[in-house]
Amino acid sequence: MASTVPSVPTKLVDVEVATTARRAVPVVVLVGTGPALGPGGDGIDAADLTGRAGEAVRHDGAWTLGVGAGTPGDYRTAGACLVRALSGEDAPKTADVLLTPDFDAEKVRAFVLGAALGGYRFKVTGEDAPKRVGSLRLVTGDTGFDEVLTSAALKAHALATATALARDLANTPSNVKDPRWLATTAARLADRVDGLSAVVRDEKWLRQQGFGGVLAVGGGSARPPRFLELTYGTTGPHLVFIGKGITFDTGGISVKPADGMHLMRTDMAGGGAVIAALIAVARRRLPVRVTGLVPCAENHVSGSAYRPGDVVRHYGGATTEVQNTDAEGRMVLADAMAYAVENLAPDLVVDVATLTGAMKVSLGLRTGAVFSSTDGLAADVVDAGSRAGEKWWRMPLLEEHVEAVTSEIADYRQCPPGPGGITAALFLQKFAGDVPWAHLDIAGPARSEKVYEEVVAGATGFGARTLVELAEKYSR
Repeated sequence: MASTVPSVPTKLVDVEVATTARRAVPVVVLVGTGPALGPGGDGIDAADLTGRAGEAVRHDGAWTLGVGAGTPGDYRTAGACLVRALSGEDAPKTADVLLTPDFDAEKVRAFVLGAALGGYRFKVTGEDAPKRVGSLRLVTGDTGFDEVLTSAALKAHALATATALARDLANTPSNVKDPRWLATTAARLADRVDGLSAVVRDEKWLRQQGFGGVLAVGGGSARPPRFLELTYGTTGPHLVFIGKGITFDTGGISVKPADGMHLMRTDMAGGGAVIAALIAVARRRLPVRVTGLVPCAENHVSGSAYRPGDVVRHYGGATTEVQNTDAEGRMVLADAMAYAVENLAPDLVVDVATLTGAMKVSLGLRTGAVFSSTDGLAADVVDAGSRAGEKWWRMPLLEEHVEAVTSEIADYRQCPPGPGGITAALFLQKFAGDVPWAHLDIAGPARSEKVYEEVVAGATGFGARTLVELAEKYSR
């Protein structure tokens, strides 16, 4: 019987680097602002070209592609728009892109990232997918830099593959994607990668170990929670990445408005980013030790759902007074963080979550928030994001709101008064112990309604590339 969802992971456009162009293959000429035509532009009339990033124009036997001012964002946009242009009924199987002499590794990374992801598509349909170019060759000419550029292209494609997998997992509809599906799908993919192992724990184990937060959030659903642990490497610094794995979020008893609730299939985007990052780190064989933890649960409404006013005991014994069942992400993350600190001896912990609407208001829909107890780790996250083409902004852990986290009836209050994104982070900090810790709130950029640069509508996969780049930094 045919699957009800597309295959995971999605196949991306292949990209190679070579010194020579091929015969009888469509040629793509790059155009900078001006417009200035790159190699292969002889005979092309540039009068109607602007050179703006992503401007793709078909000529007799060739294409021109605008690269704008040549920023990394321009090259991501150009690569993505080229693949979109080379789609449809007459889509060629392949094309040659004639690079300009100033192309370096950074530009190749940006262009390949855009080209690989720009044609991404996830649609549950009985119809055949539209035709799309299958591969691109980046032609350097005889520059002597082809090995450096090939390495850059391979890394970019690996990052794009991680982003696409994170998108696949988040886009999968929740009638398919329950906690068991998410955890077992991740484990199945991990089993295909040398050096990466996966363990999936069920609700019985969670109960035995005292994962009160995960059990409370998942208690209202007929589809019980799971806890996924991915392990890679045995030497080097030990990084622990923790991703929120809420496979659907009704808000529970504190039910969400119906308008927009259908988008809550992407509420496990943080968990998807962690899964994809662990697979990418293992495939690249980075000399670092990384553990990925994804507490998976469905936050539903029923007679067994947890309630506002409940007191929940987390892994390790700390208790939380529940004030809003729609603040479920911090409940499951608290368990996972406490488990990591007590059992894994991490050198740092990074959690990733679509946590608060407050961050969408503060930073918009294209920038992630970074909260950290350590200046160096916060800077490392922002720098990793810059290299990966993902924007982050550090937010403060304001001392004047720390007292608000304390509860009169329990150790902590789940939803302290004050600025929502900051107080949520202050709550999570209670479970980080003395370990350097960063909390990444991706509520804004995890999903897009618009196409821009390499992003298409739907889940964006935001955060996966940053985690891979962060692991690479600590492997040096």
